Amino acid sequence: MALEIPETSFPRVIVIGGGFGGIQVAKKLRNKEVQVLVLDQHNYHTFQPLLYQVATGGLEPDSIAFPLRKIFKHHQNIIVRLARVDLIQPEKKTILTSIGEISYDFLVIATGSKTNFFGNQEIKDNSMPMKSIPEALNLRSLILQNFEEALLKDKPAEQAQLINFVIVGGGPTGVETAGALAELKLHVLPNDYPDLDLSKMQINIIERAPRLLNGMSEQASKRAEEFLIEMGVRVRTNDSVKSYNSLNASLESGVIINTSNLIWTAGVKAATIAGLDSDLTERGSKLIVDQYNTVIGYEHIFAIGDVCAMQSEDYPNGHPGVAQAAIQQGKNLAHNIINIVNDRPLTAFKFKDLGAMATIGRNKAVVDLPLIRFQGVFAWFVWMFLHLLFLVGFRNKLIVLINWIWNYFSYDNGTRLIIRPFRKNKQVREEEIKIVPRN
Repeated sequence: MALEIPETSFPRVIVIGGGFGGIQVAKKLRNKEVQVLVLDQHNYHTFQPLLYQVATGGLEPDSIAFPLRKIFKHHQNIIVRLARVDLIQPEKKTILTSIGEISYDFLVIATGSKTNFFGNQEIKDNSMPMKSIPEALNLRSLILQNFEEALLKDKPAEQAQLINFVIVGGGPTGVETAGALAELKLHVLPNDYPDLDLSKMQINIIERAPRLLNGMSEQASKRAEEFLIEMGVRVRTNDSVKSYNSLNASLESGVIINTSNLIWTAGVKAATIAGLDSDLTERGSKLIVDQYNTVIGYEHIFAIGDVCAMQSEDYPNGHPGVAQAAIQQGKNLAHNIINIVNDRPLTAFKFKDLGAMATIGRNKAVVDLPLIRFQGVFAWFVWMFLHLLFLVGFRNKLIVLINWIWNYFSYDNGTRLIIRPFRKNKQVREEEIKIVPRN
């Protein structure tokens, strides 16, 4: 094998994806009698819940990313390789990757999800997604570039178009992004751009469902909407974006919003890999797995997190697409792989719902826990504490905490930098970037 992967007499477990679920599988298999090979297109783990703060200048990207090699540096049985997986060949028990063909004894698909534009190519070409650090940095650059360009416009309508925002999707990411932009408008942008009439700046959040935060309680949804309205955000529920040409967003209701900033957080779909029977996907997306996270019909091929659907009476459409589901499945699967190796009975996965939360801005958050629901200042502190707790790496926790404290007292997001100028029609899409295999 030209991949320079050490030979081993132990079973090889290949984990595709260095997200929440993938790193849990690898961590729980550390120092066990298996060889673990972690493959990812990036050499870092991304803490996706805070991507919106990178996009709005609140945090630098390296504070929510952590090197995969550093996570596993003390574990001799865990190997990390930078690679793209193109095809699974279950009949040969191999995968084809950008660095060659690799055999496996156990295969764990933990590729997560990607942005779903629901087949609307025009929106895909002109809107801004926010599922990765490069996309968040692109969005940050575009926002700041548009404000700089607005200073050069004489006509109020042209200025307004460059500083108006439409956030599509009323889930936690959409709500948190809208809140962050509203805080920029209230506290930061007036100091940076005193020549602009920011009273004309619109922040719109569009949600197809009757309410925001549809996966949370009605109490949380109502309070989140009230918070946003208090901050000047226009909330449009029971509506959706029909088309967007980079200048105007046309809604199903007939409303047309002039904007050069459309942020798409409206949906995701599983990031599946070719090679498995397409009949095993739910709605053309998620891999259906059994109670042990085994992909139906494939022995020793597993899927966890957003890429899979474990259907049950409690969760007919699979578990919610949250980090806790992926983390819990990863831990249980690692335990079961060792059980298979040692010929022991398997443990069925049981999801423990730890609740949901979203922050809307300074001193404003909503929290739904299994036994209690609350909103406001205390919810905001709980949100911050738990996000710090789940960040990978002490350095990242410390940097994020310092940034939050500084931003809180100074009313200033300190990373409003255009590091790399971005133009949508000129940018190479991330999925088109190929990793060249070594000879």
